[in-house]
Amino acid sequence: MNYHITHRTLYEYAAPVSVSHHVARLEPLVTATQSRDSFSLQIFPEPALRKARTDYFGNQLCFFAIQEIHSKLEIITHSRVTVQPRKPAQNESTTPWESVAEMFRDPVSPEVVEPYQFVFDSPQIRASLELADYARESFGAETPLLAGARDLTRRIFEDFKFDPRATTVATPLEEVWVKRRGVCQDFAHLGIAFLRSLGLPARYVSGYLRTRPPEGKPRLVGVDASHAWFSIFSPGNGWIDFDPTNNVQPAEEHITVAYGRDFGDVSPVAGILTGGGAHEVKVSVDVEPLE
Repeated sequence: MNYHITHRTLYEYAAPVSVSHHVARLEPLVTATQSRDSFSLQIFPEPALRKARTDYFGNQLCFFAIQEIHSKLEIITHSRVTVQPRKPAQNESTTPWESVAEMFRDPVSPEVVEPYQFVFDSPQIRASLELADYARESFGAETPLLAGARDLTRRIFEDFKFDPRATTVATPLEEVWVKRRGVCQDFAHLGIAFLRSLGLPARYVSGYLRTRPPEGKPRLVGVDASHAWFSIFSPGNGWIDFDPTNNVQPAEEHITVAYGRDFGDVSPVAGILTGGGAHEVKVSVDVEPLE
């Protein structure tokens, strides 16, 4: 499947900003099932300094600094990507989860050093006995790893309500756990927390999701949004994605932009500035399928 993605971010400041420094993570990744055919990033006002690099996790970053007085900051990206069908993993025939967890107890073998870093707590995700108890309802004795992850995805979808007014990007995971409501970022964090509480490696994935209009209705431009899900490491299969917000295993309609330990590693735009006061952020995303 081929896509053209347009992502617009507009910051409007209550007071003038004299200088600002930012980092953007908006360039789709190249993976085994995804190619990046083209990418452009426009910034207004024009930055005085702009530099691209790859971060520790392999995500594509753009650092930029604006050194003139401004009351608005607009970032526009255009991406063309091709997403190939993913070969479905045989969930029921994967290694029992206990054997996988055992692989990530010290000392670990060289083959699993890379995913080992995703077993530990991160700034926004902390494991707990309470979360482990919830996860064990999906991971009974000798449960195949991916079968357990699939059932956990279903339970998050059923037990937690999608509510865009319930949380913000700063809402702690503990509050989401108590309220049982949130958005895709929260549900991805929950899935990771459940898995890490069992000693299993899991990482956060950010990207886009193609949304379909109701039958008989036209596709509306700009109403899509950034999306998030989680990925679990399966020996012999690599990283396998699960989307608890929609209760699916991502395939051709999920476009991957970045991954990390939690949202803090993949925030689409972050920065510091002098001045500005309060500000309003407007985001518009359009995922257009191409013939």
